[in-house]
Amino acid sequence: MNRREFLKRLGLGAGSAVALMALEPLNALAQDKKDTTVKGRMTYRVQHGSGEQVSLLGFGMMRLPNNQDEVNQMVDYAIEHGVNYFDTAPMYMGGQSEVLTGNALARHPREKFFVATKMSNQNRRLWSFDESKAMYERSFERLKVDHIDYYLLHSIGGGMESLKGRFLDNGILDFLLKEREAGRIKHLGFSYHGDVRDFDWLLDRQEEYHWDFCQIQMNFLDWRHASLRGGRRVDADAEYLYGKCEKQGVQCVIMEPLRGGAFGRMAQELTDQLKAVRPDDSTARWAFRWVGSYPNILTTLSGMNRMEHVKENVETFSPLEVCTEAENKLLANIADQMSGFPTIPCTTCEYCMPCPYGVDIPGNFAYYNEAVNSHVLPLPDKSAADFAARKQQFVDGYQKALADQKKWAYQCQDCEECLSKCPQQIRIPNQMARIVETLRGPRI
Repeated sequence: MNRREFLKRLGLGAGSAVALMALEPLNALAQDKKDTTVKGRMTYRVQHGSGEQVSLLGFGMMRLPNNQDEVNQMVDYAIEHGVNYFDTAPMYMGGQSEVLTGNALARHPREKFFVATKMSNQNRRLWSFDESKAMYERSFERLKVDHIDYYLLHSIGGGMESLKGRFLDNGILDFLLKEREAGRIKHLGFSYHGDVRDFDWLLDRQEEYHWDFCQIQMNFLDWRHASLRGGRRVDADAEYLYGKCEKQGVQCVIMEPLRGGAFGRMAQELTDQLKAVRPDDSTARWAFRWVGSYPNILTTLSGMNRMEHVKENVETFSPLEVCTEAENKLLANIADQMSGFPTIPCTTCEYCMPCPYGVDIPGNFAYYNEAVNSHVLPLPDKSAADFAARKQQFVDGYQKALADQKKWAYQCQDCEECLSKCPQQIRIPNQMARIVETLRGPRI
């Protein structure tokens, strides 16, 4: 009997699966009777096939400070406290992320870390075999390694034309498969955004490609509500993505467990519900515990850019405390409430940047979402007594948050260059128009 059938007989829905996970070993090490519950000890998961122990907390290197000494200090602390998975990509920080990551990791014994990077050939001019192969080889140079532990086809989900052009018709996937056979790639996978047909097509060919892992966006909101991002339908909730990976025996690497920091900016009444249960825990800790409670998770990426982030996250996973059934129900209820907030699903990844007209796209969206969560937006009917005051509050806050007028939504020329770059598939020009419309009024 599989888990879903067992839950059904208990009268529980699929969404109650997390509660059941709490009854299972925290990770495969527990099956070896090794103590994984000692305070201060990192929690690990075991890579299928190789038996390698991977820290359940992974270090996402996308938002690093552009300062080698700071990066070195954060990496040193992470490794000293058991973190061994470091995720970067050629496109992060214009290639500087791979350089900073490589310099920091090269100071440590190679067996102390696993490094992940990607084939970031989203731009059509990089689709040729030669351009893609050159990107792959540059990653070795920047990272200062002779093998890459985890290599990904980056940002799958642009449709079959993109999938074929980037990886199939040009022969680059065949090349990467041979690189895995040769040992220069230890584990091969892909990261998914967008069109679920691409996701299904690749996983349905597991017997041919033997994917070692798949990177998906998963958090307690996207588990059931990803299909309603920004009021627009998308293809698949995280529950579907996780379930299909688990069925195919492919372990998951998790990105955006904090929804790009959105959980740190939740409406106060939602935060209060969490504080009532665990007064000392941040919303980030709640979110990490929820994700880590699922057994088919290999590692959970956190884009840490300050030492305090590294320390708090290390503490959360040392060891991981799985969510109780009551906590899972509370988070599911909060997700239901959050889905009713008309926020823009931006995760501040900055893939859309730079804007050719200078618009600070993530900055505009961050302020708009803050106004929604603080109940300034949506504005009431113009006849309402508080309409003018709330509109002025929005305008004043906007001018303060984005002091440089060259970055305002007004500068958007609807060129649509950003559309193909956004992994959340946000209709960015439409959302900019919404912000402009809200701003129209006094003193702007």
